[in-house]
Amino acid sequence: MEASKTARMICLLFVLTAGFAVASSAATPDLSIYGDNLNSGWANWSWNTTANFSNSSPVHNGKHSLAVTYTAAWGGLYLAASPAIAGSTYNALQFWIHGGNRGGQKLRVLLANGSYALLSQATELQASAGKWTQVTILLSALGSPAKIGGIVLQDTTGAAQPTFFLDEIYLINKVIPPPPTLKGPALSIDVSKSRHAISEDIYGMNFADETLARALHLPVRRWGGNSTSRYNWQANIHNTGNDWYFENIPDGDPVTDGSASDLFIDQDRHTGTRTLMTVPLIGWTAVSNSPRNHPYDCGFKVTKYGKQQSIDQYDTNCGNGVYTNGKDITGNSPLDTSTSIGPTFVTDWVDYLVGKYETASKGGVAYYDLDNEPMLWNSTHRDVHPNPTSYDEMKTRTYQFAAAVKAADPTAKTLGPVPWGWCAYFYSALDGCAAGNDYTSHGNTYFVPWYLQQMKAYEQKKGLRILDFLDLHCYPQANGVALSPAGDSSTQALRLRSTRSLWDPSYIDESWISNTAPGGVAVRLIPRMKEWVAANYPGTKLAISEYNWGALDDINGALAQADILGIFGREGLDLATLWGPPADTDPGAFAFLMYRNYDAANHGFGDVSTEATSVDQGKLAVYAAERSADKALTVMVINKVANALTSTVTLAGYTPASKAAVYRYSSANAAAIMHPADQAVSATGFSATFPGNSITLFVMKPGTAP
Repeated sequence: MEASKTARMICLLFVLTAGFAVASSAATPDLSIYGDNLNSGWANWSWNTTANFSNSSPVHNGKHSLAVTYTAAWGGLYLAASPAIAGSTYNALQFWIHGGNRGGQKLRVLLANGSYALLSQATELQASAGKWTQVTILLSALGSPAKIGGIVLQDTTGAAQPTFFLDEIYLINKVIPPPPTLKGPALSIDVSKSRHAISEDIYGMNFADETLARALHLPVRRWGGNSTSRYNWQANIHNTGNDWYFENIPDGDPVTDGSASDLFIDQDRHTGTRTLMTVPLIGWTAVSNSPRNHPYDCGFKVTKYGKQQSIDQYDTNCGNGVYTNGKDITGNSPLDTSTSIGPTFVTDWVDYLVGKYETASKGGVAYYDLDNEPMLWNSTHRDVHPNPTSYDEMKTRTYQFAAAVKAADPTAKTLGPVPWGWCAYFYSALDGCAAGNDYTSHGNTYFVPWYLQQMKAYEQKKGLRILDFLDLHCYPQANGVALSPAGDSSTQALRLRSTRSLWDPSYIDESWISNTAPGGVAVRLIPRMKEWVAANYPGTKLAISEYNWGALDDINGALAQADILGIFGREGLDLATLWGPPADTDPGAFAFLMYRNYDAANHGFGDVSTEATSVDQGKLAVYAAERSADKALTVMVINKVANALTSTVTLAGYTPASKAAVYRYSSANAAAIMHPADQAVSATGFSATFPGNSITLFVMKPGTAP
């Protein structure tokens, strides 16, 4: 296999080894799991899967192959070892796979540990039609458990798939040659140029747990999402909206258990994290018309509105609000789940929070998001807000409710309008994703610029700024990227390219967004936000309170996340909170650790951004910042390709000590940040080799000027 193909395959953390030579180790012989049958010591523990261990065609070797059919969503072939096998004895899993006549089956490969629990690290692959392909997956890419309790191949589509075939499944102990080291693009750092402060609030998350928050010294944490739009802080109830059958869910007894929102803030006090709390603008809040226990109130009860297309399996009286003929139920009563509220509901809540936690200036709740994705209310909360949100509704509600926050705590900062994504930046829900009557009747002005103009007009008239941050949500729209597993090699490459949509004017978006304008669209989101603010309401800060590039449980997602955090700092974003935080052991968490606590001693990336450029940012991305506390220069280099790359790093405007500390996270050890030998440096720079699929941080202390 030529080097370019090898690079793409290793991006997936597995190698398709048809025709690829491997050198044998003289140590432990390979362990056969399946040949013509399932070998002794192995059992079939599969779920939602039919496994035929005596299939006669197609066969790669011998008389039989293993035919696998996923019969329901998320089915899995689980071959369990009894007893569990020492993981250190082998270094890779190897098998042959055949996609049958149709091919295209999508699955992921996982290991079970010695307790037979599945590990989160996985490798994704897709079966090819009409041919056998050999797959070799390094155990390091699957979590390297001390004991291997089983091997799992699981559906990733959420649906039944055509039958595929496996043969010659082995645990092997062989040396797989790494791809060759190549000459990488030149990197340059000039500490005297492009200097600006990096806000630590760009390293935030939504709903991170306390363990992760402590490890990252998480600066800001958001209470957000669809369920917060109707959260009732007095009764401690939220409504799930369209996410789950429009149901009211009690969050415990607010008297005996404490309210969910208070407990959220309490955690932030424990970890020294600033709170970004979502307050409702929608005009409704959830109330309980039933006992606090099951059954819960819901927006479209079957007993009241009739049979529906889908019902909650756990509460069969709650439907999805769609008749069996596919038409939406209309004319329902919002009072089934909710009661109307005005600005005093928010004023009272903030008054309460100030009474319990002090004002924002004294360490209380620092930020308030002005609801969540209002241009989707007629979908996510259509049981109470069936009509599409308009320009004027957003203006009126923001004036009322943002002023209510400021009345209760003038030192708190507000963020809005919190739209879901691309279409909602430009148009109201009344217009959809193209110019309509709402757009033309407001001076042919896009929604976000118009909104900023109205906030400026309010301040000019009232002498009060009620909007402190322009807050947009950002999810890449290319297939298989956001909120998705790693995917195949093309998807992984797309994920790493698509981070350019945050800044690059030359990058044409690779999704339906480019269909909205002739010649495609360069999203360049952060520069676009800056332009909108400068033109319409100068002084407004920039926030992205929801974003997700997917694959946080994979090195591919970690590389993308590290790139995103570097972009946020370089481009001057003020606040960002990741949606769907990783587990504290996931690769995505290590991407954050590289910026926040790379040495487990509370040291992080610098807080003053400086100029850093790469001849090819698509291969080696580079970011640099000086640390105010000790004047150390920190340089983050992200190798987005499978090959190791050797590059020169030129340095200007800074005199370093003779050696730089090096910290690295890579696919070679997905469980830890490594601390390799120091790097020799000079006042003009250095040369270094960056392993494939790696994140490398150099920490240079200031030296003595000649």
